[in-house]
Amino acid sequence: MAKANALQAQLLKAGLVKKSQVSQVANQQARARVDKGDARTAEIAAAAETARIEAERARAEKVERDRLLAAEANAQRRAAELRAQARQIIKDKKVPAKGEADYRFEHAGAIRTLLMSEALRKQVIDGALVVVVDVSGYALLPCPAAMQVRERDAQLIA
Repeated sequence: MAKANALQAQLLKAGLVKKSQVSQVANQQARARVDKGDARTAEIAAAAETARIEAERARAEKVERDRLLAAEANAQRRAAELRAQARQIIKDKKVPAKGEADYRFEHAGAIRTLLMSEALRKQVIDGALVVVVDVSGYALLPCPAAMQVRERDAQLIA
């Protein structure tokens, strides 16, 4: 029998209720408390499950965001590496352009002038030499070297 409260004990002493009725009500009240506790436990469990699902979703979003940032950083690093390779090819293979003959060409929407000898000018016109953007302005490269530069950074070809 569940323990009766003070009111139930007084009603029992006064003879207004039977002992079986008091125990039945006490059992119902005890079950209601347990069920209420189960409801609270269920609420807490549901809230914990919701929080776990939300944390898992946030973790998945963070992993995806980190993966995208890493891919972007890798792409930028690779592009910088290719630009450096192209500049190195230009530095190593450029043909000195000295002379009095003007060679005019269009680059970035403007007409540019490069001074060179007549022999170099003829090679540029024939396609044996190519004008490329160099750190100090423009340079001449043999066609095979210019193709290597174009593969790495096409913007350097004037």
